[in-house]
Amino acid sequence: MHLPPLAAVSGLQFGLENLSLPSLVIAGLLAVMSMISWTVLVAKWHLLSRATAANNVFMGKFRESAHPLALYLIRERIALSPMYHVYHEACRELAFYLVGEEEPGRTFNSRLQGAGRITSSQMGAVQNAMERAVVTSATHVEAKLGLIATVLAAAPFLGLFGTVWGMLDVFAVLAQTEGEAGMAELAPGVCSALLTTLLALFVTVPSLISYNFLVSKIRHLIVRLDNFANELSGVLDRQFVDHRSPDESLPSLGSMGTPTMPGFSNPPNQSLAPDGKLATA
Repeated sequence: MHLPPLAAVSGLQFGLENLSLPSLVIAGLLAVMSMISWTVLVAKWHLLSRATAANNVFMGKFRESAHPLALYLIRERIALSPMYHVYHEACRELAFYLVGEEEPGRTFNSRLQGAGRITSSQMGAVQNAMERAVVTSATHVEAKLGLIATVLAAAPFLGLFGTVWGMLDVFAVLAQTEGEAGMAELAPGVCSALLTTLLALFVTVPSLISYNFLVSKIRHLIVRLDNFANELSGVLDRQFVDHRSPDESLPSLGSMGTPTMPGFSNPPNQSLAPDGKLATA
């Protein structure tokens, strides 16, 4: 069976061989957008993998330490772990209120042994420091995700724009030939027009799937950070915060004076005795 020339090649190959100038420009833009998207995706996946591994290392050491400030006192650093940064900021703020220093020196440990406890308001400042560290870590992890979202939003419309433009060229050819152009003359323009939408789908669909998985991993990381911050806050609150409230004596009723109401006056010869009963003068 003899196949016609157009059937001997695939539609994709035929479209690439007959790309018009507008379709070629749009294909180039889609290629650049795809490279930007995948560069950010790969970098974020690598960052999340290293952060997760570092978090696991830090949590292992934190669980094994006998004192909440042990890792801080020995200057243990796990720079790739967001949990470490939350822990470090909390310890710096706590150390300032305990001994007046943010970084441990040679006498820090001995001064810490004789330090008292902090107040609830000072513990609030420690919690604020942890919250700032969580926000900073989340912002760092989520940086440049807007580029991927922009590519995912713009690529389909860019492909559709190329298709519409290409179909307008096809109709222009039909108008110029007064409808006498056959499929052999129209096929290159139609295929070139449809190819831009196909390329846009090639850019969007894989990036969208990877982007959704990436966002899910980032949310999981941020939830773990929040949970660790809450856990650390509870540990520090139990061991370093003085929750005792000073005894306050309530004033007696006699010292508060005689209550009055509008339109009424109390008898001048009566007053409140110290025991709260009316006494006659």
